[in-house]
Amino acid sequence: MINGENANIDMNLSIRTGNNINIYSIAKRTIDIVASLLGIIILCPIVLIVFIANKISRDDGPIFFMQKRIGEDGKLFRLYKFRTMVVNADKILMKKLKEDKEFREKYLSYRKVENDDRITKIGKILRKTSLDEFPQFINVLKGEMSLVGPRPYLPREKKDMGEYYNYIIKCKPGITGLWQVSGRNKNTFDERLKLDLQYYNNRSFTYDIKILFKTVLSVLKKEGAM
Repeated sequence: MINGENANIDMNLSIRTGNNINIYSIAKRTIDIVASLLGIIILCPIVLIVFIANKISRDDGPIFFMQKRIGEDGKLFRLYKFRTMVVNADKILMKKLKEDKEFREKYLSYRKVENDDRITKIGKILRKTSLDEFPQFINVLKGEMSLVGPRPYLPREKKDMGEYYNYIIKCKPGITGLWQVSGRNKNTFDERLKLDLQYYNNRSFTYDIKILFKTVLSVLKKEGAM
């Protein structure tokens, strides 16, 4: 049973070595390739639907949002998502962080914005259904991400990750992960780090399947992002 509240934060914990981890890595990559190809096939009509929906809502901004994230071994990669916010969302965030102390303190704890008015009408639907994540199948096919893994952290978050960073970057970031099925946006930034470390310490084929199963249930219940 997956329990995010019992995250193991023992930094010295050593997991499987040799042939076991090699077999797991090969199986994981094989599943990633097959699943990402299927995901990209499904993505194609979704792109058309999002394009039409944006035009109807008079949103002339780009369909996709691309952002640098920290990948395996600390290498930066460009993550793909459907754009769910206004075009100048980052500038609006930085301005509010600078001017609103209460907002800044809450954001630094959760790294999320509750009731975010930067999200577009179409963006709310994409987030609620988790369809905004579909373009990440491209990242999975390219080998930059996996179906299951730690959260893909922003470069600016590296300094706040502490010792967790050295363990988290040993895995490819995932479209979904233990953090996503254990409270997601209800977790603080530190709690997410602990969950990602727990995933690193316990990662296995069966553990990934459990997380994928719980992710499907979460999507069906429309427990998407804010």
